Amino acid sequence: MIGSPWYLVHTQAFAEMKAASHLRRQGFSIYLPRYLKRRSHARRVETIAAPLFPRYMFVVVDQMTQRWRSIHSTVGVNHLVCNGDEPAIVPPGIISELRAREDEHGFIRLDIGSQFKPGDKVRVVDGAFHDCLGIFERVTDRERVAILLDLLGRKVRVVLDEHSLAIA
Repeated sequence: MIGSPWYLVHTQAFAEMKAASHLRRQGFSIYLPRYLKRRSHARRVETIAAPLFPRYMFVVVDQMTQRWRSIHSTVGVNHLVCNGDEPAIVPPGIISELRAREDEHGFIRLDIGSQFKPGDKVRVVDGAFHDCLGIFERVTDRERVAILLDLLGRKVRVVLDEHSLAIA
């Protein structure tokens, strides 16, 4: 299996772990990159492990000893992503780059919002609030940032993509 290519598996909704278990049982090596996600539910905030790419995982197939078509009928799997009739090979650098971003517990570190610190003065460079000045507040859970804009004489919290901001 060393040197065998990686392929992309499309899973059923919320069935990544089930698909991973069944693929491992069939002898496939899989990689399901996950990160720690904050979620609030019923007035509680908790941190859970969530797939980095919901409904997708990577699998190694040794075409000399394993039949890739069996992946299509695996419990929890929709299909193997293909180019025409052949499975699409994932460029090898992608897996190594993802693994390089893992922490000591195997979770992907997301360095979101590292460009700004709370209290930084920012300018909106794109969208409906173009050229508005604000104060950077925080990074939200959904990879977006919250800023405070001075609109109509009062501070208003607005959530935008980080790419829509620049240092003022």
